[in-house]
Amino acid sequence: MDRSEINLESCAQEPIHIPGAIQPHGALIVLRPTDLTVLQASRNAGAFFGADLRLGGPAPVILDPLNDDIRNWHESSEAVFQTDISDATLTAHRSGGLVILEVERSGAQTLGSLFARLRGFAQVLSTQADVAGSLAAAARFVHDLTGFDRVLVYKFDDDWNGHVVAEAGNGRLPSYLDLRFPAGDIPAQARALYAANRLRVIPDASYEPVPIDAGRESGTAGSPLDLSFSQLRSVSPVHLEYMHNMGTAASMSMSIIIDGRLWGLVACHSAQPHMVPVRVRDACDFIVQSLAMRIAAQVHSQDATRRVELARISGDLLRAMTSASSWSEGLETLPKDLVAQVGASGAAIIAQGECHKVGITPTDDEVRSIVGWLSGRADDDIFATTSLAADFPSAEAFAGEASGIIAIRLSELYENWLIWFRPEVIRTVQWAGDPHKIVQEKGRIHPRKSFQAWSENVRLHSQAWSEAELSAARDLRNAIVGIVLRKAEELGELTSELQRSNKELEAFSYSVSHDLRAPFRHIVGFAQLLTDRENSLDEKSRHYLRTISDSALAAGRLVDGLLNFSQLGRASITHKHVDMNKLVAEVVKSVILNQDDRAISWSIEPLPTAWGDATLLRQVWFNIIENAVKYSRHRNPAEIRVRGSVKGDVTTYSVSDNGVGFDMAYVGKLFGVFQRLQRAEDFEGTGIGLALVRRIVERHNGSITAHGEVDKGATFVFALPGPEKKGRAHA
Repeated sequence: MDRSEINLESCAQEPIHIPGAIQPHGALIVLRPTDLTVLQASRNAGAFFGADLRLGGPAPVILDPLNDDIRNWHESSEAVFQTDISDATLTAHRSGGLVILEVERSGAQTLGSLFARLRGFAQVLSTQADVAGSLAAAARFVHDLTGFDRVLVYKFDDDWNGHVVAEAGNGRLPSYLDLRFPAGDIPAQARALYAANRLRVIPDASYEPVPIDAGRESGTAGSPLDLSFSQLRSVSPVHLEYMHNMGTAASMSMSIIIDGRLWGLVACHSAQPHMVPVRVRDACDFIVQSLAMRIAAQVHSQDATRRVELARISGDLLRAMTSASSWSEGLETLPKDLVAQVGASGAAIIAQGECHKVGITPTDDEVRSIVGWLSGRADDDIFATTSLAADFPSAEAFAGEASGIIAIRLSELYENWLIWFRPEVIRTVQWAGDPHKIVQEKGRIHPRKSFQAWSENVRLHSQAWSEAELSAARDLRNAIVGIVLRKAEELGELTSELQRSNKELEAFSYSVSHDLRAPFRHIVGFAQLLTDRENSLDEKSRHYLRTISDSALAAGRLVDGLLNFSQLGRASITHKHVDMNKLVAEVVKSVILNQDDRAISWSIEPLPTAWGDATLLRQVWFNIIENAVKYSRHRNPAEIRVRGSVKGDVTTYSVSDNGVGFDMAYVGKLFGVFQRLQRAEDFEGTGIGLALVRRIVERHNGSITAHGEVDKGATFVFALPGPEKKGRAHA
């Protein structure tokens, strides 16, 4: 296909990692690692590896001294193997279980001279006070070391547009400093390759690709060879046309990776073909990695300084809220700090139906329109944008006050919001050519041909929010919700009646634990002693004593149940991931200990993991499963089924039995204290177990329901929210 006929509409799907060819400044062979058989080779490989190279044959003789080294490397964890052979540099990497060997002619520079220059660069880099200085120093050094006509440092924005933030050159090529390039110039699959393989070189954009042949006996014929990590990989014809339009005959690109993400590129260009030896390229890669670490350190240092500053402001706001009668009143007392909390120009506090504003903000009605729009969105606790009008078109009318916002939701029940605003910043962006212009020839789309500076006014955008500012907004929200707002809402609900009830409950708990439990133990103990002591007692007297003992034991269990129930409301809950399969297995084993003569058919499906307190959830399972076993005692066999499922953020569990069931008309009483739907003479129990289950589930923000039919069994279903779920989960 002629290069002028390339259709760029399919560029984003082009499989650039499997071109089936290499550039001609080197050669490539593919070896099977077990026996170093040659499976594939570029057509120029004989000139580099020797005339004895044969597809399907052994590795060429020139590699004989390295065979053991290659095998040992392949079995190691090292990603790349590199060495010199004769006047060439050999590099090996793995691809799909195969070994790819690439060879290039060595350059004139020695490792010693390169090391001295790298040491000098490290000293220069260490003296740079900011990121801009580090970028400029790296561009100058790469330019001097490689001899390219122009070296650019190219930074990606959030939309993957590129911005030239540093440059060094000799004047043979035009300057692109401060120009921007649209994201389409480097499509997604190309960026993925840049992230995986940090360095790419094209010594001559007019090269003729060298095909890679595969021997049929090798079993790899027709299989595309993944060259993602190859230095010789032939590049897309579209990119070569792009280079021609830019006026560059040679290029080299090195990826700047920061915190595992592609931050930018160091791009080198020459007006004429230009070859950079492998060792020099390795030195450049080291330079760029050093630059990436320097950028990360400086950015993190600036971020840490900003976070400390914002944390101080957060502390002042927190103290103001704590000392005021309400959180909103406390924030109003420090208007400058409230705005400075995220570096905004204004803020609005929406609480209890009122709107309080500080700084530069939209009108009350416009703020309320934003709140209405935010309330209709997904259940996000924080929303941030630098172009509100892009999501909420009505905001264009007040872009001068609120092109960017950070909004935090402060209540699940009421429309309480805190919103910060930033005004529109109209910017003139300089592009390297019109990014919107489409070049068409003969019905085909081509890369643009002009890279002359082209200006575009960008409207309806504010200055970007930094991660430190977004984090400060989250921290303030957590402070309001977790300390001030929660306290205020709880105090608003408390009444003198509740306080009196709590005191009575505490007194009751004390009385139960110290005054009732001991007497019951005494009754049981003395009844047993009397039975053992008086051998002359007739059977009727012994029956009376057994009745006394059994009643005291039942009363003791009832007291223990009441005490557990009353204490559960104040017990702390430790949330973690809980293996419900393990809990159910333990409970079933415990329940059936005294059921040796029972025929019980268990059907327990694999259960999803829950988020909650393992000890309390074990009580839930124990009470529900024990009830299923108890109320199916007259079935032969008893059938008990345990199931679980996940839907969205909610995990649901159920226990079904074929026992006596219950009338759904009385389901409302099922989970109440002392509410029993069966006669105490028929089934033992205290009437507290299901009430305890409901309280535990509700303490986990979950819910529980029951379904039954008289003499046909019952099903209990409880639902628990996941770790990120804020509201109540419904079964």
